Amino acid sequence: MTNVLIADHHPITRKGIASLLRNSEDFEIIGKVSNGNEMYDILKSNTPDILIMELDLPQINGIMALRTIKKEFTGIKVIIFSSHPEEMYALSAIKAGASAYLSKTVATKTLKKAIERVARGGIYLNDNLTQQLANGNTNENNMVVKYKKLSSREIEVLNLLSSGKRNKDIASTLSINEKTVSTYKTRLLKKLKVDNLADLIHQSRLLHIN
Repeated sequence: MTNVLIADHHPITRKGIASLLRNSEDFEIIGKVSNGNEMYDILKSNTPDILIMELDLPQINGIMALRTIKKEFTGIKVIIFSSHPEEMYALSAIKAGASAYLSKTVATKTLKKAIERVARGGIYLNDNLTQQLANGNTNENNMVVKYKKLSSREIEVLNLLSSGKRNKDIASTLSINEKTVSTYKTRLLKKLKVDNLADLIHQSRLLHIN
């Protein structure tokens, strides 16, 4: 029996996933939570085999929280089920330790297939993204290509910059020094081929990172 925790701030999503797995003899729902604090309470008291989590869950920073979860609860498998499209966040999530990334636009059977694959120890990405990555798209203007050039930490810095945070605030949030933040900004300008902060923020919105 695979124990599953569902963490999503939309009640209908929590109920939908629970309903999908309710009749399966292979899965048991041990909790449904709506925010980061509730999620951590269950993780600490009754760690599940699989965590199905929305990237924008309140009270946590998605990718950074994912990295922390994988560090503190090493045996857990995390499935990101998010409103953000796979092309924008999937690679970063997989790098941070997720076993699957699905957009909430996928069919029910696709979600179940992904959960079953992860339960068996596999990793799930949608066929379209997998094919794009396998083909090694070389178009420098392609959003997926630009996204592939960013590390998980660079995406975190870009997200915070786009939210109007100053270097000092970003350094505090990510537990790094301000000089390191400046280094990340320089890398982002180069990788996204822009010359200033305003263009960098505009680029992040095109990438749906913010």
